[in-house]
Amino acid sequence: MPLDWHKAPLSHATALDTGYKNTQNVRRFMRLHCGAEFKFDRAFMAWIASGQPRTLGDMVEHWLQQHGRSQP
Repeated sequence: MPLDWHKAPLSHATALDTGYKNTQNVRRFMRLHCGAEFKFDRAFMAWIASGQPRTLGDMVEHWLQQHGRSQP
């Protein structure tokens, strides 16, 4: 059964599936782990679409590395 990206509980281990969506639920998760300045920019969205990230934890790690930050 595909994950409901709009309301499913999310964690660093949540796997990205073919139905992945940049929802408000995902934005809240990313802001919690990356800080209030988190944004989905074009480069980050292209990286997600490339198939490289496998989990939300991968996304958090990549965004933090790209923005020279550590986890809040």
